[in-house]
Amino acid sequence: MMKKVFTIFLNAIPVIIMISLIPFVTNDYVLTFVYVGIIAASLVIKHTPHDMIVLVFGFFIMIASEYLFVSTGVEIFLRNTLFGIMPLWLPFLWSYGFVAIKRSVDILHTGA
Repeated sequence: MMKKVFTIFLNAIPVIIMISLIPFVTNDYVLTFVYVGIIAASLVIKHTPHDMIVLVFGFFIMIASEYLFVSTGVEIFLRNTLFGIMPLWLPFLWSYGFVAIKRSVDILHTGA
C-alpha cells in the first residue's frame, strides 16, 4: 500500500509544482509556456494509455466549465487572459490534473 501512495505522490509532483508557481510567475503567457513544458516533460518521462485523450478532454471540458462558472458569477478571476474571463494557464493546469487523477485511479486499481 505504501508503494501505491508513493507512486501517486510522484504522479502529483507536476501538479504541485504548477500550483506553487502561480504566485511567483505573474505573466500568464510565461506561466502557460512553463506549464506546457512541465506537461510535455511529464508525458515524456511517463506515458500511460489514454493520457493524451484525458489531457485534451480535461482541457476543453474545463474551459467550458470555468466559462459557465464565471458567466453565472460563481467564480471571478483577477487574471483573465483567456477570453477575458480566466487565466490562460488554468485549462492547462486542470488538464494535467485530469491526467494525474487518471493515473492515480489506475495505480489504485492495478498497482501500476
